[in-house]
Amino acid sequence: MNIIIYDFGTSSVKTCLFTIDSGICLTASSSAGYSLYVSDDGGAEQDTDEWWNAICSTTKKLFQQCDITPGEIDGIAFCSQIQGSVFVDENGNALRRPMNYLDQKGVKEYNKCMRSGLIKVSGCNLFKLLRNLAVNYAASTSAKDPVWKYKWVENNEPEIYNKIYKWLDINDYLTAKCTGRIVRTADSAFATFLYDTRKGREGWNSGLLKMYGINPKHMPEIIDCTEKAGELTMKAASDLGLKEGIPVFAGGGDTTFVSIGAGACNVGDTHIYVGTSGWVSTFLDHQVVDINAMITGVLSACRGYFNYYAELETAGKCIDWMKDNLTEEQKKLQLKINQNGISPEFEEFFTHYYEHLSDEISKAPPGANGVIFTPWLHGNRCPFEDNNAAGIFFNIRIDTGREDMLRAVFEGICYHLRWLLECENRKVQTSDTIRFVGGASLSPVFCRILSDITDRNIETINNAQEVGAMGAAMVVACGIRGDNVMKLSKELVKPAHTYVPDNRNREIYERNYRIFKKLYKNNASCFKEINS
Repeated sequence: MNIIIYDFGTSSVKTCLFTIDSGICLTASSSAGYSLYVSDDGGAEQDTDEWWNAICSTTKKLFQQCDITPGEIDGIAFCSQIQGSVFVDENGNALRRPMNYLDQKGVKEYNKCMRSGLIKVSGCNLFKLLRNLAVNYAASTSAKDPVWKYKWVENNEPEIYNKIYKWLDINDYLTAKCTGRIVRTADSAFATFLYDTRKGREGWNSGLLKMYGINPKHMPEIIDCTEKAGELTMKAASDLGLKEGIPVFAGGGDTTFVSIGAGACNVGDTHIYVGTSGWVSTFLDHQVVDINAMITGVLSACRGYFNYYAELETAGKCIDWMKDNLTEEQKKLQLKINQNGISPEFEEFFTHYYEHLSDEISKAPPGANGVIFTPWLHGNRCPFEDNNAAGIFFNIRIDTGREDMLRAVFEGICYHLRWLLECENRKVQTSDTIRFVGGASLSPVFCRILSDITDRNIETINNAQEVGAMGAAMVVACGIRGDNVMKLSKELVKPAHTYVPDNRNREIYERNYRIFKKLYKNNASCFKEINS
């Protein structure tokens, strides 16, 4: 069985061709980028034409790498970034540039609605919080949430708002582009916090739509991530270089499929992901919420199951920043890649980069000689919500070296992940062994630091960068064959390496971690004064 999954990230799409039989094999892949348009008013937008061009070019490149033909593709789906907003007309055409999950132009709309009222919890209107929590164990507590993107358009672009037929997320838009059918997946509907998760009442909640002033006519039909959304249209097939009529499955958000692709979908399994963003997630058969820490149980691709999900928005993005600003290794690596003909689309690129980086970081001892980094390069969401929070290099001294700062970035990400893990433990039992996936799991040094700082056994897997796409591919395969996706995930995804905590580093990491958690509290007012 041959399946194409479009792993749609913040800055690029990786188009993956998987072959699934007794195992799952990444047969071919191709990547292409697109822009993120950031504006001074908090905007973070993208362009649908850039998306589609990237998808079309990468699809055609797949068949240059393997013997499989377009006529042998059994199904396709999208696994995308979530909590975006795409407003479309009746033909599924975008009315304006889509607003990325990082977009926070709606601060005024958020404050007016959620910061009003005499009685507040975590700074939010108690009445509205309780109404939301009763319906779906969640609430819109961040200006980055989709509902404030919608309200911003209503208040600032009435000419666009009046033309809206339906309000979609990114995955839903791309599925509509391929099939002509305009629907939302259940996970993307939940991500608006307007969805009712109560058993027997699943769907848009009319009371919440009214409370937030959302036009019910803008809300599409909802289908499960595992459902077939439609078939590839003649126009889309021509653009993509595929065969008309290929089944297109609903797909969903990246967080929805990672637990499946990681093989961490038994109840109680915990995984950590570090790509551009990062998170800690525990697989559950019931919903849990911690409103103070901004953590809730989001819908899984498997009906009746949830991912208790705590997010760090700029995890791997900190590594990208470090690469661009603190190292000369990127230039050396790019020269080596060009000389050896290694494509940056494949895992070799990241493996070679982490080899270079690891050599530099290993020159600094655990604890980075007292240097501590905070990984809040675009504000923060969990366990505190603050759009003004930013990165800090703390305790720079005259003898501080570049290698100390590089190691501090790795350690700072891991300190925050430990913080999220401890917050999850307040409500659920996280697993003793944690499955670690995403690009950073390719670095043995990062894995070692994560194990030492969290004091947990850390397991990695093969093809860790494609973990969301692998999960989506297994969902499509099970949709075609009628199999159980949780069972298939456990059969196909096995650990490749295990890292055990080194107790010799515990004391230094415990000290630095205590200081790390104090840095936000001690600097919150300064962040507000300089960044608000």
